Amino acid sequence: MNIDNLLDEARKLNCSDIHFTTGLPPVVRQHGTLKRLSSYPVCTNTSILGVIDQITDLRHKEQIASLQDCDLCYNSKSGYRHRVNIYRQKGDHAIAIRLLRDTVPTLKELRLPEILGDFAVKPRGLVLVTGPTGSGKSTTLAAMINHINKQRNSHVIIIEDPIEYLHKHGKSMINQREIGQDVDNFADALRSALREDPDVILVGEMRDFETINAAITAAETGHLVMSTVHTTDAASTIDRIIDVFPPHQQQQVRTQLASTLVGICSQQLIPKADNSGRIAALEVLVATDAVSAMVRENKVHQIPNAIQTGRAFGMLSRDQELARLVQNGSISYDEARIRTSNPEDFERFLKSPGTPAVNM
Repeated sequence: MNIDNLLDEARKLNCSDIHFTTGLPPVVRQHGTLKRLSSYPVCTNTSILGVIDQITDLRHKEQIASLQDCDLCYNSKSGYRHRVNIYRQKGDHAIAIRLLRDTVPTLKELRLPEILGDFAVKPRGLVLVTGPTGSGKSTTLAAMINHINKQRNSHVIIIEDPIEYLHKHGKSMINQREIGQDVDNFADALRSALREDPDVILVGEMRDFETINAAITAAETGHLVMSTVHTTDAASTIDRIIDVFPPHQQQQVRTQLASTLVGICSQQLIPKADNSGRIAALEVLVATDAVSAMVRENKVHQIPNAIQTGRAFGMLSRDQELARLVQNGSISYDEARIRTSNPEDFERFLKSPGTPAVNM
């Protein structure tokens, strides 16, 4: 099985991912739906090892042999980049490959709201993009870095595992560090970044106490820090960050977060009504003075209401956005209904004359 030919075929089909697991032919994710490539033979552990041999170097082979999961970036012969995770299941090997774009997208190309560009040019603070796996968080952050690169004379340090989008120096100087190759872990890279004269730091994921603590500290000390969290909305994102800390530190973290938070964009990708692809449905929280007070005073439960009434500040309510996408025919009612935060609010927005479109 030639992996480069298969990757090229998957790109022609507009797939986002390819999976190899024993007992099935290669499985692709096309517009959010898994499909088996029945023209290929069923994968065995031997055939999967053959694919692994094509895409790994000696360092990665040693890591896999020691029973560790392995993350890497693979460049195909066609010049495209791919994010790869190699893991084991029931004693056999398995592979998940994410197909990456060969160019860095713009906010306008992704039809993302202007407020994300405003977040990107803030001189300091914490900006978070959240959502489930495969919701386009890395692509949104790449577009925001692209915006910085065109608008700001800044030093940008990007820390990822692995590096996904390759950024060229533009108006900004951009240095990209890969976990496992350039530095051991996110927390160490963040602490080192503070000694590297950055203006902007992008952390691929805030996944543990050390990384979250270092990111908040970096934002407090006058840097713009951008990262992702695997949460579904703004309120749960704030709760997740605070809950990582021991109880006796949580009030201090609320105060730190209240003073550093710039905004949160929570997103999910939904199949289009015409089956031509997927479209992002967003929730955007802007850290106004009122929102900062809610965070500081442990009134995070009030944030959904603040978002609904904060459109003038650039905020977007998920349920309002879902209703707008149904009203303009972008997505079906059924796809929207199963993703609502509050079904009653969604139905109310859907019956309104028309939810105003966000500035793109």
